[in-house]
Order: sequence, then structure tokens, then C-alpha cells
Amino acid sequence: MSISLKRKGLFVSIFIAIVLVGFVASRYYRVQGDSAGQQDPRGSAAQGRGANPGGQGGPSRGPGSGGGAGSRPQFVEVATAKQGFLREQVSLVGSLKPKEQVEVMSKIAGRVTRILVQVGDPVKEGQFIAELEDDELQQQELRAEASLAVAQATLAQRQAELENAQAEKDRGANLVEEGLIPSQTWDTIQTRTRVAESQLKLAQAQVQQATADREQLRIRQQQTQIRSPLTGYVGRRYVDPGALVNPNSSIVSVLQLSTMVTAVNVPEQYLAKLRVGNRAVVAIDAFGGRTYEGKVARLSPLLDPATRSSLVEIEIPNADGQLKAEMFARIQMDLGGERQALLVPREAVVLQGEQSGVHVLLADRVQFRPIQTGVSSEQGVEVLAGLELGVTVVTRGSQNLKDGDTVVVQGGPEDPQRRRGDRS
Repeated sequence: MSISLKRKGLFVSIFIAIVLVGFVASRYYRVQGDSAGQQDPRGSAAQGRGANPGGQGGPSRGPGSGGGAGSRPQFVEVATAKQGFLREQVSLVGSLKPKEQVEVMSKIAGRVTRILVQVGDPVKEGQFIAELEDDELQQQELRAEASLAVAQATLAQRQAELENAQAEKDRGANLVEEGLIPSQTWDTIQTRTRVAESQLKLAQAQVQQATADREQLRIRQQQTQIRSPLTGYVGRRYVDPGALVNPNSSIVSVLQLSTMVTAVNVPEQYLAKLRVGNRAVVAIDAFGGRTYEGKVARLSPLLDPATRSSLVEIEIPNADGQLKAEMFARIQMDLGGERQALLVPREAVVLQGEQSGVHVLLADRVQFRPIQTGVSSEQGVEVLAGLELGVTVVTRGSQNLKDGDTVVVQGGPEDPQRRRGDRS
């Protein structure tokens, strides 16, 4: 009995020893694992990169998140906000129009027999450009000529009748004075003379009417030959030979392109400084921003109550004919005079939503700073508020940046190209 109890005690002791050894071993390996993780954090980072090719070892953050950690730096150019003399200008947009544009229309109905011009052809004032059929008009003109001849013959007859009546009246007057004819005969002679005079007037009126009819047909005959009313270029051709046209149907349009015009609505706060003859620089997007010199030609005396603006027309010489109708134009219009202002380059100003701003350089990162802009001119953009003199702003490359992005200034000490140049 005592031997059995001793054996049970021995087994319990062995079991407790095994449990204690296992517990101590597990604690030892856990401590060793934590220590290894703290000593080499690159191991976990490497595991993260292996699990996520995006380079973060976890969910990817957008550009500029967390101060741009892990983002590839962008190469930019910078400039400094500085004081300068600003030529007061206003920036507007518009479309080019020809100074003169005419829709050449038919004045009569008829069938088109010939069109002698194509789109783009140059034409001179008075040049014959199209023709309508005139067979019926020719017949009508022949009838009018015949009617005029009949009226003229009738007029000659009435003139002869009046001359005879007048001679008879003269003889009758002498006979009446001598008492050789009765008064009744004298009255008949006078009546015959008055009738002859009336018949002559009627014949004269008939000749005038026949002449007018003939001239009207001649005019209609001329209207079958359609001519250009001005010197320019054919912009459109609306019909082809064989087409039936009505009065006021367009045949072609002719554009005078030696001078182009753009009409813009200028806000009322600038109108007091505008004068006819003020300089305007017109940039054409279709030509990569190429600029043309223009001048303010006309100022409307009316103000649109809805937009609080007035129509201003600018003329641009176009001697080489490169400018085309409806081209989009960006206009910088001088308001006259110069003044000092805080300026930044135009390319430094960006839009985020509806807010204008610049990217300010802070060490190797950028910060978007909202600004209030004023006049934009060739010298730069006026900054009214939000920026101080001497602050460095990003110019080239600013459109692609976000707040907090890492950048390398081209030509600066971190520029790899510059470092290679220094070593050489």
C-alpha cells in the first residue's frame, strides 16, 4: 500500500516537471522572436514588399499622402514672387470673324445653270460667279420690246392727230371772229382738240409703262447673272448646277479676310480705361499660341444688364490670310498705364476646383497655397492676397503636383543631371 502511494507521488512530480519545462521553453522562444523583430525591422519590411509589389507592404496610399513617403520625386522649375511693373490688361476669350461676310443670294426664282467658283476660291468685287436659266425671261423681254414699239407708234399717231386738231382750231378761231361759222361748229372744233390732247397724254403714259416693263425685264435678266458684291474668298457653296432656287436663296458666302474681328464682352469695371486704338495681343490656340497684334476698333455704348458687360470689337490684320473664321482666340487687351504689383509667372498659377493658387517650395516638398489674382499680363499674374514677396513657387511642372509632393528643382543641388555635370 505504501509502495503504491510512493509511485503515484513520483508520477505527479514528473508530470509537474514536464509542464514547467514546456512553459519555460515557450516563453524563451517568444522573447527571442520579439528581440529578433526589433533588431532587424527590414526583415518585416522586406516581407511586406514581397507580399505587395506596390512597395508599401500594405494598402497603397495616393501621391502626397503621409508627406509623400515612398513617392518618386518630380522634377520642377521654380521662380520667386517679386515686385514688378505691371501693364494693366484684361484677359478675354473670343472667336475670330471676318470683317465683312456676305451671303450672296438669288433675287429671283429659277434653275441654276452654272456655278463658276469653289470653296476657297478668291473672288473680286463684281465677278460673275453663278448663272440662272433665262429662256423665259428672254421671251418676256421680246414681248416687252414689241409692246413698247406699239406704244411708241400709237404716241406718234396721237401727236399727228393733235397737230391736225390744233391747226383746225386755229382756222376756226379766225372764222368765228369773222362770223363765218356758227358757234356750235366752233365748240365741236375745241372739243376735238381737247380729246386729241388727252389721247396724246394717254399714249405718252403707255410708252412710259412699256419702257418700264422692258427695263424691269432687263433687270431680271441681269439678276440671272449672280456676281460677288465684294473682294474676298468663297467660304461656302450652297447649291450645285440644276438646283431650283427661290428669291433670297443663298448661292455662296464670300468672306473678306484681310482684316479679322473678334467681339468680346468686357466687364464694366474695365470700360472706363478702354479707348479706341488700345493695343490687344491675340493668341491663337490653333497655331500653338502664336500671337498677333490687334487694336480696339469699336466700343458699344450699350451695357448688358444681365452680364454687366459691353461689347468691344478688336481688329487684327491678316495680310497673309492664315487666320480663319471661327478660330478660338485668347485676348490680352491693354487698359493703359503701368503700376507696381507682386507678380508670379503665369505658369505658376494653377486651379484646384474653383480656387486659384500656387505650389510653394518648402525644402524638398511643395505646399499648395490659395491666392487671389488680379490682372494677368505679359509680365506675369498679379497676386492681390495669399503670397509674400520673395516666396519660391513652382513654375514648370506645377500642373502635375499635389499638396505635399516631393520635388527636385532642376538645376538645384539634388538634380542628378547637375551632379553628373559637377563630377565631369
